[in-house]
Amino acid sequence: MKLPALSAFRYFDVAAQTESFVRAADILNVTHGAVSRQIRLLEESLGVTLFERRNRAVFLTPAGRALHGTTLSVFEQLQGAVYRLQQQTRENVLVLSCEPTIAMKWLIPRLPDFHAAHPDIHLHLVAAGGPVDFSRSGVDLALRRDDFHWEAGLHAVKICDEWVGPVSTTNLTIASHGLGGLRLLHSASRPSAWNTWLGLTGQSAKDTRRADYEHFYLCIQAAVAGLGVAMASFLMVADEIASGQLHAPHSFIRDQSAYYLLCPPSMANDEKCLRFTQWISAQAATCLAHLL
Repeated sequence: MKLPALSAFRYFDVAAQTESFVRAADILNVTHGAVSRQIRLLEESLGVTLFERRNRAVFLTPAGRALHGTTLSVFEQLQGAVYRLQQQTRENVLVLSCEPTIAMKWLIPRLPDFHAAHPDIHLHLVAAGGPVDFSRSGVDLALRRDDFHWEAGLHAVKICDEWVGPVSTTNLTIASHGLGGLRLLHSASRPSAWNTWLGLTGQSAKDTRRADYEHFYLCIQAAVAGLGVAMASFLMVADEIASGQLHAPHSFIRDQSAYYLLCPPSMANDEKCLRFTQWISAQAATCLAHLL
């Protein structure tokens, strides 16, 4: 027995789900007449009536309901097979969401090492912060500081503690006893950074001036330009300190926050994620070893 064309069964399946040739036409992006014609040709080919038509409405016949039970399962299986094939084609792609400042100031300069060590993994970097919707965004991993409450059930691996301290160019002198007379650079993305450090160290910000920037990385760039003193993460200024562009006379302290890699539980044992987690943990440890 020769089966009718698969497209005819697809038209039937959508029409059966909606019980409307008009809605089926909208879903399939064809005309109402095209749906009606395909259903009629299918009925003629099979020799059975699949829909009862009355008063401009259509209703599945017992034969139509029996066929729909099969087509529904077939198309679900087909959709699943196509999805798995598509996943296999991107098997070596790892999508990482990373907070913008740490991406620009720390991660990207070290990515050549990752590509050299793992040439088979194609890393796609997305700059973003805060909560991440793994089900909709297509992101596999997210590097985040724990300054927000993430969704319960996410797999989380601690990468390292956050270390912070004031930094400036050598043209600005930060006295050991205080910051008086200096311009402190504040960021809207980390509004409590200075207060946290002052509270932990007992330092005073009396007689200081203030400049505000939208993002943390803008404060760092302003400090490099000699515009003031930034409260910075060691990870984000490690390269500038090593090159002598910035100095940190008060060194750095833990601010009681940390960086984590987040992912859905289904990705926790994925080989790409495990390899990236191992690599970035080693990079963070190497970087902080210069501080500790």
